[in-house]
Order: sequence, then structure tokens, then C-alpha cells
Amino acid sequence: MTATLIDGKAIAARMRADVRAEAEALAAAGWVPKLISISVGDVAAAELYVRNQQRQAEAAGVAFESRNYPETISLEQLTGVIAGLNADPRVNGIIIQRPLPGHIPVKALQKAVHPLKDVEGMHPASIGNIVYNDLTLGPCTAVAAVEILKTLPLKMEGLDVCVIGHSEIVGKPIAFLMMGLGATVTVCHHMTRQVALHSRAADAVFVAVGKPGLVTGAMLKPGAALIDIGINRTAEGRVVGDADFDSCAQVAGWITPVPGGVGPVTVAILMKNAVLATRMQMDHYRAAFAAAV
Repeated sequence: MTATLIDGKAIAARMRADVRAEAEALAAAGWVPKLISISVGDVAAAELYVRNQQRQAEAAGVAFESRNYPETISLEQLTGVIAGLNADPRVNGIIIQRPLPGHIPVKALQKAVHPLKDVEGMHPASIGNIVYNDLTLGPCTAVAAVEILKTLPLKMEGLDVCVIGHSEIVGKPIAFLMMGLGATVTVCHHMTRQVALHSRAADAVFVAVGKPGLVTGAMLKPGAALIDIGINRTAEGRVVGDADFDSCAQVAGWITPVPGGVGPVTVAILMKNAVLATRMQMDHYRAAFAAAV
């Protein structure tokens, strides 16, 4: 292995220390940051994520409450629940856990969350703000991936970047975030004819597709940074990314492991968004109800 392993856990720990200091300052002002996690039906698929989020929230000084609703709940009932949480000043952030039952489209719930409480950065307004380089509450995974790249000794201005995957919540936001930093970005997707042609020309490659082993060492420029955002479970039960780690590690200059790379930083960004949302709400309520002088 020639690539330097990027330690996502260490990056997340540094971020969490800053988040905790901010959370303590808010608590001293009477605003303890609080997250509500919403899951529906059988939570086995999301259970690991919820436990991890709760653990990280407690470490960051953020209150965390998990709520599970029966699979029979209707979309109207669930959006009513979210409307109540939007109006509750004691709740500062709302997390929608996936998967959801077929009759509840996740986009409808994401739209229902008030933008000031959209700590996941999934509301259309939050996604759209990235076009204007406004990262007030950005989509956590995309922001985490870019933050990891920014820790490397690479000049962002003029950097040639290849993003493999163009989802609305990861690939496209990463492309806009990197353009905002001055990078030259190529986005590849399932209709791209020669992905390797683009990835081999890039100084940094992001991959978020959901196909294990999609990116190999032969697809990378020697010394390039590889940020693997994929999370896949093999038949043997191992968790792997979208890159063939062994071959890529022989070519790349830096590489994120899976697990232990983008995942921990994503949760740290979620907590950062939680305290930022709390401060924004505190300022909003103070301005709205300030006594006239």
C-alpha cells in the first residue's frame, strides 16, 4: 500500500470538540440543542445508524430522542407530526431515518421539515442554496466528503476533480461545493461512456454509486486523492465501499477506508448542523419576540 489512509474518525473527533464547545455555550444561554429522529415500521435496517447518531450526539452535548411510528401511519399523519415538531421551540433538528414504507415518499417528508430544522440538509431549499455557495445547512454526506478533501495538502483552486455518481443529495452537491472552492469538476454517471477516461485525469476522485469494486487502481492518476462514499454489504457480511481498496491503495496518494472514512465525518457534520440550527433558531426567536424599545 502506497496511499496515505485518511482517518475519518480523527477528523470527526476534532470537529466534535468544536461542536461540543458551541453546544455548551448554547446550553448556558438556555438553548440545549435537541434532535428528534423519526423512523417508521421495522427499524432493524436503521437501528445501527440511530444508535451511532445517539452516541455521537451525547458526545457532542446534543440531546437526542428517537421516535418510531407504526408502519400503518399515513403520510398525512406523519407530516402532521413533523408540523408539530417544526412549531416546537424545544426541538432544533429533525432526522428522517431510511428506509421508509413504500407509501411514504422520503422527499415528501424532507420537504415537510422546516429549513431551519433541516439538520440533514435535505430540504429543497438547503440543496438549492449550494448553487449560491451557501452552506448554512448543507447535505451532511456531501459536505463531509468535501471537508475531508480540504484536510489534504492540495490546492483547491484549479484542482481537477471527478465525481462518480450524480445523486441529488451526494454527487451533485459535491460538484457544486467543489466548484465553489475553485475546482474544475467532471461529473460521471450511468450514461457516461468512459468513466476511467475522466477519473484518470483527476487530482481527486469522489465515488458515491453503491456498487462495490466499481473504481479500481487502473482508473486513478498516480498520487490522486480518492474519497470513497459508498457503503455496501458483501455476501460475507463485510462492509465495503465503491472502490476496490487494495488496487486503489497501490496507486492513490490518499484514500478513505470504508468503514472509518466518510461515515464518522458525516455524523460530525450532522451534529455541527444541529448546533448551527439551534443558534439560528435562538436568533430567530429573539428577533421575532424582542421587546420594542
